[in-house]
Amino acid sequence: MTQPGNAKHTAKAHTNGDRHRGRARMLFKLAGVLSLAVIVTSFGTAATSTGYEVRFPNEFRDWFLVNSMTAGKDSPVFGHVDGMHFVHVNAKGLPTLKKGGPFPYPDGTIFMDDVHEFSVRDGASVEGVRKAVTVMVKDSKKYASTGGWGFQVWLGGDPSKPQVPDADHAITACLACHTPQKDQDYVFSTYIP
Repeated sequence: MTQPGNAKHTAKAHTNGDRHRGRARMLFKLAGVLSLAVIVTSFGTAATSTGYEVRFPNEFRDWFLVNSMTAGKDSPVFGHVDGMHFVHVNAKGLPTLKKGGPFPYPDGTIFMDDVHEFSVRDGASVEGVRKAVTVMVKDSKKYASTGGWGFQVWLGGDPSKPQVPDADHAITACLACHTPQKDQDYVFSTYIP
């Protein structure tokens, strides 16, 4: 579930006359998870072992919840990537995220987006079944061809269903979307105190 403070901080930013910056942040976040649509529609079958492997983050529920957002099917930004998104970062990347740099993130940093179906009941968005888990893992040597990040998507959050088969697919389906964020080490997420 979302942490109540995150929603309050987002609302506070908008009420403090910072609407433009808040909207820009949201667009960056939305664009960040847009890559999920590209990946899911690009690969019809699960990845096979090609040496390009990203481990499923079983421990992510113990990480810091960076932010959350809900995008309905009618969202013009998402198109096919609707859902309730919960973005987490592990302890290794949290100090860099909080400070807004210096970049790059240290090796071992992991960002993860836990994407769920949702419904609206009595005006409230309610979390549903998991649609996917997306991950970025920082290892500047292992993933040098993809900006130092390993990317993966697991349909339904099932560790046996990876969708990014190799670095070439990670470049076209993931890194291409993240390239506008190169100055922030390819990361869309920002820290909202």
